[in-house]
Amino acid sequence: MKPTMMFAIIMLTAIVLMTAFNIHLGQNADVVAVSAENAPNALYVCPAASDLWDKLATGFAVLKRPLIIGFFFAVIILVFIWGWALYQNLLKDKFVRDAFKTPWAFTKLLFWGVVIISMLLATPNYFRTVHLTGAPGNWVLCDSNSPGAKPVRASAVHR
Repeated sequence: MKPTMMFAIIMLTAIVLMTAFNIHLGQNADVVAVSAENAPNALYVCPAASDLWDKLATGFAVLKRPLIIGFFFAVIILVFIWGWALYQNLLKDKFVRDAFKTPWAFTKLLFWGVVIISMLLATPNYFRTVHLTGAPGNWVLCDSNSPGAKPVRASAVHR
């Protein structure tokens, strides 16, 4: 296995373990204080910063349906390419490795294309965005120690 791939696997494992066991590399910032009786009813929200990712996602939103159609078209073509390579090997009654180079390259291309397009369509704020009753602006859910965090009633937060 290549060293770059090993590094990526080790880092991904480290991130998953750190997240699972709530391990932090830095110090926690000051936590917003909420009284004990209000703690079960409070959520923390931060103002959503409108940055490059939000603008890109908004721009690509109009292309979502054509991209989904293109994805399914590519998957169907991919199934036929793999089927043709398998059929050619069955006809010759021996394994020819070269027959699978094109299907495998197309599979990798499709996979990474889906990953990149998914990242462009769903920004990090996409899944955290909420609306507050009686509060204008864009808000995202955040931790109590995030900069700009404000405790609000859980009943005022809507998806």
